[in-house]
Amino acid sequence: MPKLIPHFSALAPNYDVFLCDVWGVVHNGEVSFPDACDALMRARAMGKVVIFITNAPRPGASVIRQIDHLHVPREAYDGIVSSGDVTRDVIAHRKGQSLCHIGPERDHSIFTELNATFAPLERADYVLCSGLEDDETETPETYRPRLEIMLKRKMFMLCGNPDLVVERGNRLVYCAGAIADLYATMGGEVLYAGKPYRPIYDMALKKAEAIMGKEADMTRVMAIGDSVRTDLKGARAFGIDMLFMAAGIHAEEFGGRHTPDAEAMRTVFAAAGEAPTAVMKHLVW
Repeated sequence: MPKLIPHFSALAPNYDVFLCDVWGVVHNGEVSFPDACDALMRARAMGKVVIFITNAPRPGASVIRQIDHLHVPREAYDGIVSSGDVTRDVIAHRKGQSLCHIGPERDHSIFTELNATFAPLERADYVLCSGLEDDETETPETYRPRLEIMLKRKMFMLCGNPDLVVERGNRLVYCAGAIADLYATMGGEVLYAGKPYRPIYDMALKKAEAIMGKEADMTRVMAIGDSVRTDLKGARAFGIDMLFMAAGIHAEEFGGRHTPDAEAMRTVFAAAGEAPTAVMKHLVW
């Protein structure tokens, strides 16, 4: 079982780069977490590089505007890489193919300046799923009829956000990953653009190295996140250390936000076949 540590200040000197999740670590979709923002600002004051790495299905610039609104200080990070950035790369490489978008209108910034060609599901070459059109009322099963059409046509799905669920205040709402997983279990072909898959980590590390002006020592790169499926598995597959936030989306499995149970955490990590380097309740200096 990894050590439960009370203060980020004990870890920060051992690393040069932090690839930090956003939703669940620095905000919950409604408010920012001042202690987490303060901890990251203090790390940067020590000369550390902080790159936000998020499964938000929008370009990094759009995510910055969103977290500005939630009062996440720009001093808390050096740059941001989103699954939206990776998704845009895939769309650009499929130039000339038409797509059908499944997701909310707020994600349309992903198409800015791409000259994407849109078509109805019955005629499109492939599907981009960025989320549920109404994540307050719908579930992945809402989309089964559309997925059956896609399967019949042997359509490729590009998933712009591999997260299954995310916190919104004190609730969990479904994300695009839940629809993509359903399609995959039905036999459909899916490409996941964000964590835990390597392209988003490569992009984030390249950004960090550009800021440092040198190649990163991978033993001094640490991921921070709150999801076993995306943050923990992604970091371990990429070959870097990982700091896990127990009060995030797995809080109930761990016995509650304020008193994570060591045995419950051990069980979850054992089931995942991966363990983080260290665990904190919340990110605090």
